[in-house]
Amino acid sequence: MGRGGEQGIPSISGYDHLSEVPSAGFQNDPEVWDLVVVGAGIAGSALAFSQGQAGRKVLLIERDLKQPDRIIGELLQPGGYLMLKRLGLAHCVDGIDAQKVYGYCIFKNGERAELLYPKEGFDADVSGRSFTHGRFVQRLRHAAASAPGVTVRQGTVKRLVNEQGKEWQDGQAVTGVLYKTSDDQEHVATANLTVVCDGMHSTLRKKLGTPDLRTPSHFVGLKLKGCSLPYSNFGHVVLANPSPLLFYPISSTEVRCLVDVPGDKLPSVASGALAAYLRETTAPQVPEQLRAAFLAAIDAGRLRSMLNKQMTLTPLHRPGALLLGDAFNMRHPLTGGGMTVALSDTKLLCDMLQPLPDFTDSIATANQTAEFYTKRKPLSATINTLANALYKVFCYNGVAAHEEMRQACFQYLKLGGIYSSGPISLLSGLAPKPSLLVMHFFMVALYGVGRLLRPRPTFKGVWMGVMLLYVASCIIFPIIFKEGIRAVFMPFLVRKPQAKAALSKLQHSVLPEPTQETKEM
Repeated sequence: MGRGGEQGIPSISGYDHLSEVPSAGFQNDPEVWDLVVVGAGIAGSALAFSQGQAGRKVLLIERDLKQPDRIIGELLQPGGYLMLKRLGLAHCVDGIDAQKVYGYCIFKNGERAELLYPKEGFDADVSGRSFTHGRFVQRLRHAAASAPGVTVRQGTVKRLVNEQGKEWQDGQAVTGVLYKTSDDQEHVATANLTVVCDGMHSTLRKKLGTPDLRTPSHFVGLKLKGCSLPYSNFGHVVLANPSPLLFYPISSTEVRCLVDVPGDKLPSVASGALAAYLRETTAPQVPEQLRAAFLAAIDAGRLRSMLNKQMTLTPLHRPGALLLGDAFNMRHPLTGGGMTVALSDTKLLCDMLQPLPDFTDSIATANQTAEFYTKRKPLSATINTLANALYKVFCYNGVAAHEEMRQACFQYLKLGGIYSSGPISLLSGLAPKPSLLVMHFFMVALYGVGRLLRPRPTFKGVWMGVMLLYVASCIIFPIIFKEGIRAVFMPFLVRKPQAKAALSKLQHSVLPEPTQETKEM
């Protein structure tokens, strides 16, 4: 069990790996947990910490408690840091050589646009943070383990269970999980509430929702050493062909480079095709100040890659269970919005659970959380739509109208003032307003049309302007439709699930069919 506060949370000496969080024994396990959290990533660890601090008995189950090693989840936007702070976890970015990030610089054909995060109305420490992903996750896990009432255990969750401890079936309430520990023993953890946040490769996602998953590209990650960014403490985006390049600091001595490679297949690493692609296609487009370090990283040979995923999900309101984090929702990682959404969702869920003395009343708990999937929409839909739309705009596809939209977006951001402050406030997660996003998106398109009609309209310019508006519509509207127009712009019209009725249906659905004898009674 945890001890509370910040006790027992190590910092990194020399910025090496943090120690593994110990897996707790079984001697203090309650018969029924208030909450079982599946997955000790960003959302799961933050949720366990917060609920432990609130006096709940929490079991946090993670497949592998060693420090994770990933190439994304390394840039926390200011909105995400604000949520981290509100959850009482701001100290988790301390002691890991995290770097403050104050905005973005975008490069295209030798020009640049500088975008600063908004500061007005926020504390001085509210800015972006970039770091090594694994160090941050371990800090969160240690924080969760130190919270009162939280038990952290290494194990692999195999399935959800029902009231009898058997495998959960559709039409039943979820009352916990069955998991297997490293000694190959199976255990059932019974809980009043189960929150599934087991990441992008979730094995339980389809039990609690209907996902729509797409894989538009890969990221190839390189770690650059012995170089400095053109603009220190800024994220850098290069509008390269065929797709963007990202650079940002992950420590005081290292810069992360992410190369987006479109499509669901990468050039072969074994044959050297990927290294050749990076040298011949990507390297000439890397800012000159970083090119030597980029080529040296290729020569060093450790090319990491991961498949980028975009996923919307239609949740199935299962009494006793909720989805959270990447298990529930993913967007293209171009804008670094995933951790902001995860932490915002976690804070929202904690706020919704706070009025409940406990979770033993399944109807009260279900009613209290029934609107979670809708209330999260303004922020999540803003960040999701922005990420997926910007990725499509920033990719080069050879279509003239699309290139006009791409150039218009870059020139619009270069204008400064409200033309840059509005979009960067959306990207930062500090102004989660879907209407503001749509307004700026079409302002970019109209700005592009205006460029085409200067100094005087021509038939070609008018036609290209019409095609530009068509391209813009084809980008933004399908994304918004997938997020759900009513949930995003008119959440007050979304019908709240009736937990009591749902549970009643479940109870009736598991009752045996009446016999002729009982019908006559």
